[in-house]
Parts: sequence; structure tokens; C-alpha cells
Amino acid sequence: MVRQVMRSGFDRIVRACVVAAKQLRNKKPNLDSLTTVNADGSRYILHPADVSGRFTTVRRWFGWLLIAVYVLLPWIPINGAPALFLDVENRRFHMFGLTLLTQDMWVFFFAISGLGFVLFFITAILGRLWCGWACPYTVFLEHVYRRVERWIDGDAPARRKLDAAPNDRRKIVRRTVKWTIYTLISAAIAHVFISYFVSVPRLYEFMREGPAEHMISFGVVFALTAILLFCFAWFREQFCIILCPYGRIQSALTDDDTVVIGYDPGRGEPRGKASDPNNGDCIDCFRCVQVCPTGIDIRNGLQLECIGCAACIDACDDIMRKLDRPTGLVRYDSTKGLQGLKRRILRPRLWLYTVLGLLGLAALGTTAFFKARPIHAEVSRMRGAPYFQDGDVIRNHYQTRLINKRNQPVGFTFSLEDAPEGFTLSGVDGTLTLGALEEAQRPLVILADRRHYTGPVTLSLRVEADPGGHSVRRSVRFLGPAPR
Repeated sequence: MVRQVMRSGFDRIVRACVVAAKQLRNKKPNLDSLTTVNADGSRYILHPADVSGRFTTVRRWFGWLLIAVYVLLPWIPINGAPALFLDVENRRFHMFGLTLLTQDMWVFFFAISGLGFVLFFITAILGRLWCGWACPYTVFLEHVYRRVERWIDGDAPARRKLDAAPNDRRKIVRRTVKWTIYTLISAAIAHVFISYFVSVPRLYEFMREGPAEHMISFGVVFALTAILLFCFAWFREQFCIILCPYGRIQSALTDDDTVVIGYDPGRGEPRGKASDPNNGDCIDCFRCVQVCPTGIDIRNGLQLECIGCAACIDACDDIMRKLDRPTGLVRYDSTKGLQGLKRRILRPRLWLYTVLGLLGLAALGTTAFFKARPIHAEVSRMRGAPYFQDGDVIRNHYQTRLINKRNQPVGFTFSLEDAPEGFTLSGVDGTLTLGALEEAQRPLVILADRRHYTGPVTLSLRVEADPGGHSVRRSVRFLGPAPR
């Protein structure tokens, strides 16, 4: 009885696959043209079928985890600031407890290049795992917008039927509801994005005060909402296929030992009915094509449109289980593995990426140790006369700019190091205390005895912070009249 029920369920799946396969006969994926482009140049709208399986389940939970991280980061305080807060207005960038200023922007170069090498390394080993599992575009498209579409319009056959239906009341209502939800989701994503730059409390203030008071922020949110709505509601997979360069450079990052999603022709060919013992395991049901978000046939080999989402693996495994055949006809494997050859893990390109990554890490650590400080000090000459003379005293006036990068008060003290005899500081006596993340400007005067002045001299000004004992040295040029 159980076997009969399973058999009847499988027959329904096969019949649905046959119907969908017939619909694809006129648009059969190939290696000569994009599935999403018709012969006349118009766009072919894809409606990927829903799929379930181990990879889909893990990928969906991982996608929601990434969305949660994106939404919650501006809310989580670390050392008095959001976990990730790019405060462009005040030129302070808070990243997981570390506060950087514009003078520390060189850190971003190492961070971005380091992420690039990590991506190269992962791609060399696991192919386009980033695209299918962690790319923000894929995460929002597959786990948010497509889920909304399936909830409102139904499964793939229902969506195709709705597209072909006339614009009656039912279709207009469904389209209106769907695009309204799309707009609200896009606006929510845009508001979260802008909160990374203005903080959540200020964003709430902006919203209460109205667009007229904050036209720039409102304009950014409006433009970003429109872009997200265009990309996720209409452009969709075209972004990955046409605009994203990653698929085009994967051939330079991968080789025959890279783990990709592939079809095992040794098992699957020749394709045909399951009842024919002379055929391979592939019954040519087109199920792998129906679930593909970019409309390719993975049986044609690795293609630039493949984003490594593993939907075809779950779809094929489901069919194989219904046929009581081993799973893995479509699977994660290398090109060599699919050919029955042994795959290498350690190879020259991995050593190259590792060496370059370690060099970048060493450079970052060295520069961060010697240059990055929790305090910042600038000294510049004040406008006006280069010097003043009162009897036997020569005065040079400077402006100091101090920034406390810490999330606690810091006291600053000034001193001249190895100054010639007769040179003293004035105007910065004692300790100048700045609060957490506070910035201040103070005048500073250097005095010189006319009798000890022998000409322009470069002095070393030391600014020391307490607590912590960190110090910054700045060179200042002292000018005066011609020596006697």
C-alpha cells in the first residue's frame, strides 16, 4: 500500500515534469545563447520551480541568518557605538569596537584586498559558493522576494498561467498586492542601509522630522528603494548574468580541481525512460532546468550563469530517490571527479593566494602596530604673521586638533622633545581632558629667547595620552627674525 502511494506520487511528479519539459521544448537551454533572451532579442521571463532538500534547507537558514546580521548590526552597541557605523558626517568609522578616522582609511585598503584574496581562495577550492550562498543579491532575491512571489502567485506553473492570463480583476489585485509588498520590503532594506551611515536613533529622528528637513538622506533612501525594486522585482537574474563580473572571472580563478556543481555523464547517459534498462540514470525530466534560477541546463557543463545554488542537486536527488536509484547524479564535485579522476586539493594557485594573503596580513599588522593609535593630533600654523616679537621673546602661534578615538575620557599633555635652549611651550599647561570620542581644537604657542635664536628650526612636539601611555610626535617649524 505504501509503495503504491509512493508510486502514484512519483507518477504525478513525472507528469508535471513532462508538461514543464514540453513547455521548454521551444526554449531549450544551450551553450550558444542565454536562456533569458529570446531569438528576437526580447526577454524570456524565468519562473524557477520551488524545490526542497538538504542543500535548500541549509541555504535558506543561512540566508535568513545573514539577513538577521544585516538588520541587527546597527542596533548592537559595542564600546558605545553601533557594531558597524560608518559615520561619514563626523568622519569616524566604528567597526566592531574599533574606531577609525579618515587618517586611518588605509586600513580599508588592506581589509578590502584581504577579503578579495579570501574570495579568490574560496573560489579556487569551492567555486562560486559565495554567489549561491552568501551574496546579498542572491540572499534577498531567493529568500525574500521569490518567497513573496510564490506566496501570492503560486508555484511556477501557476505563475506562467497568470502571466499569460488577461488583465482581469484577479490579476490586477495580485499584481498590486505583490508590488506593494515589494516596495515596502525595498524601502525597509534601504532604511537599514542608511542606518549604517546615520545610526538608528538619528534615522528615527529624520523620519519624524520629515523629508524636507533631510533631503539628502531622503533622496538616498528613495533612490535606493527604486533601485532595489527594479533589480529584485523585475531585473532579477539578469543582474547576475549581465552585470556581475564575478561569473566571467571564475574561469581565471578555477581549474579542473575546483569543486563545482556538475552532472555525471558516466551515470546519466544515455538519457531516456526509466523503464528502458539500456538508458542511464537521467530520465531527461528537465527537473534540474525547472528549478534553476538562471535557466541553464547543468547537464551541458559548467556555465557562467551558474551561481552554485545547489537547487539542481536537490531536485535531481529527489527524482533519484523516487526511482530507488543512488543520489548524486548532479552533485558538488570537481571536473576531474566527475570524470572519475583523482582531485588535488593543494595546487599552485592556492599557494599563491595563501602567500599573497599572508603578505597582506603582515603588512596590515605591521602598519597597524606602528601607525594606528587610539589618539590623533594635528598641529598647523595659525593664519597671520609667521612670528611675533616682544622685546627679547619670539612667539610662533599654532593650532592643535586633538581627537580621542577611545570610548572613555583621555588626558593629553604636551611637551617639546630635545628642544634647543631657550624654547618653551605656552597655552597648553597641565592636562587637557577630552571625553569619549571627543574632538577639540586648542591654540598652542612656542616661545624662544631672542638670545638663543639662531635661525629657523624644526622642533619635535610630543602629545601623550593618559591612560594608555600612547604618544604622537609632530614636527613644527619655528620661524623668527634674522639672527643678530
